[in-house]
Amino acid sequence: MKVTVFGIGYVGLVQAAILASVGHDVMCVDIDEQKIENLKNGIIPIYEPGLTPLVEETYKNGLLNFTTDAEKGVNHGSIQFIAVGTPPDEDGSADLKYVLAVAETIASHMSNEKIIIDKSTVPVGTADKVSAKIAEVLSARNQNIAFDVVSNPEFLKEGAAVSDCMKPDRIVVGTENEKSRNAMRELYAPFNRNHDRMIFMDVRSAELTKYAANCMLATKISFMNEMSNLAELLGADIEAVRHGIGSDSRIGYQFIYPGCGYGGSCFPKDVQALVRTANGIDYKPALLEAVESVNYAQKQKLFTNLNNHFKGDLAGKTVAVWGLSFKPQTDDMREASSIVLMKALWAAGAKVQAYDPEAMEECQRIFGDNDNLALVGTKESALKGADALVVCTEWSQFRAPDFELIEQSLSSKVIIDGRNLYDPQLLKERGFAYYAIGRGDSVKKVS
Repeated sequence: MKVTVFGIGYVGLVQAAILASVGHDVMCVDIDEQKIENLKNGIIPIYEPGLTPLVEETYKNGLLNFTTDAEKGVNHGSIQFIAVGTPPDEDGSADLKYVLAVAETIASHMSNEKIIIDKSTVPVGTADKVSAKIAEVLSARNQNIAFDVVSNPEFLKEGAAVSDCMKPDRIVVGTENEKSRNAMRELYAPFNRNHDRMIFMDVRSAELTKYAANCMLATKISFMNEMSNLAELLGADIEAVRHGIGSDSRIGYQFIYPGCGYGGSCFPKDVQALVRTANGIDYKPALLEAVESVNYAQKQKLFTNLNNHFKGDLAGKTVAVWGLSFKPQTDDMREASSIVLMKALWAAGAKVQAYDPEAMEECQRIFGDNDNLALVGTKESALKGADALVVCTEWSQFRAPDFELIEQSLSSKVIIDGRNLYDPQLLKERGFAYYAIGRGDSVKKVS
């Protein structure tokens, strides 16, 4: 099938490469000329395991192409994906200007029937707005061309997006048009062979399904972080509690890891957007507001624990930071806990020595040249001369460190563990002041 994808960001590029890998003829359209040129030369704008060789292979065999020519893109595909960003507006609601701009572009150039697919995460009712925009432009052109707007939300996990796209848990499609249903079945047939993963529903239900899924996962995380705060005050160990409740099949072990707050491009934005949607229809989403509030507070814990340890005197201190991305296996720092920590440290007069396996360039892009930030080449280099170590991201290479080296490198034996990677008893025996998340007495300073 001939497919066009507008927006070559995280979602668009992964979806395009996967569709091309199974034989579809895919053209990617983006207004960023440098990005398009880089992609043609094998330079991928994001880090995602397995994506680079997939893009290179499909581009080489001619099934994946890149252009800035919107008219060419519209003429190419009978199926048009809209996968542009929907950044939060000032009030937290999703900004649809890029989505509607693409809709206008498609309508301005289309000369035959199209299926337009909303792949971007968009509020309920967006498909109606896209349809209205396309109808308006076609009317202005005095054209009567059939089209259907379909909701087909993505459910990709950063760090596992390629495998998620290749072997999806479900493929949600919002449309009541039988022709569109058949086209979507054909499009996704290569991913639907083992068992039927396609779930058809009306457009608005599909749009809400995406938000509901992300908000549910964010709720589990905030709930567990709330329990971790109780565990600290009650002298319990949240890791034992996690095993205790995770063994219940109704709860399960996924997304019940306590930590220093969720981040990324999805959960924070989508919770806020659904809250704003609810407010717009005079409904108070008390649970979602609490999820957001708990997460905000949780992101302050790393700095609070460190500041309390040094009795509010962080001026002149140097802090080693392990992990900058919001989660492992990505270079994405959007809404990352590391950003909250570093800004608080700088405000307190401290310096940061940071290392991350993938997010160093992204950190440099965000903060530029900063005299109080040293981005170093190894996790060991980050330790040299530092007064404390803070673990922000649970990269595998941080899980079993050389504690003797840490002890020798730090001027103070202090570890703030935002991901509960280490054994409190082991660190206590080594004489470290170890502050974890929700681990009862283990979060208190070891004398």
